[in-house]
Amino acid sequence: MLLARELSFSYGMVQALADVNMTMQPGLVTCVMGRNGVGKTTLMKNLMGLLASSAGKILLGERDVTRLPANQRARLGIALVPQGRQIFPKLTIEENLRVGLEARRDRRKAIPPEVYELFPVLKTMSRRMGGDLSGGQQQQLAIARALVGDPKVLLLDEPTEGIQPNIIQQIGLVLRQLVEQRKMTVVLVEQYLDFVREFGQYFYIMNRGRVAYEGETAKLTPEIVSQHLSV
Repeated sequence: MLLARELSFSYGMVQALADVNMTMQPGLVTCVMGRNGVGKTTLMKNLMGLLASSAGKILLGERDVTRLPANQRARLGIALVPQGRQIFPKLTIEENLRVGLEARRDRRKAIPPEVYELFPVLKTMSRRMGGDLSGGQQQQLAIARALVGDPKVLLLDEPTEGIQPNIIQQIGLVLRQLVEQRKMTVVLVEQYLDFVREFGQYFYIMNRGRVAYEGETAKLTPEIVSQHLSV
């Protein structure tokens, strides 16, 4: 599992995360929610090691990874699908996926066929340039690129943003398959409430860099949404 304990981070004098405590369990989709600017993306970058926390701990199972850089965390099994997808537009789909192989602990150099089973469109379009794909196809590619590294923990930052409804549903079904069949730890920043309710099992709501509320998604009531998420 992935744990954040008393995690804090500042941009200069601005406190972005303050004493954040979260437990992200294997075999569950954990959703991180909150209004814009409350620290959700900053949290994901701290978990991945793209930002160095100023206090607290990040544990992968029993291992303290707080001071490890992102590339070492990737080798230990943490993968991030960043906001905005950030695929390589001048590389083909296959070449984008091969970049993800660098994170594998077994040094495998072949793209696992299971990735194409999850996202068949990537197989049929494998020679197409990343920049020529639709937004939904790019998001599928970004998730697949993370999965070829064989992660134990998959972090996703706004995976449904700007995506057509049929692709959103497909992404949700893939995440469900990952947690049910592989017992993967999936953590996603998400604003789309219907998606959270359908595919998430546990949620945290952040406000001003802190955890304001948490619970099972079945208990995400209209009153909680109105108090913590409505603009």
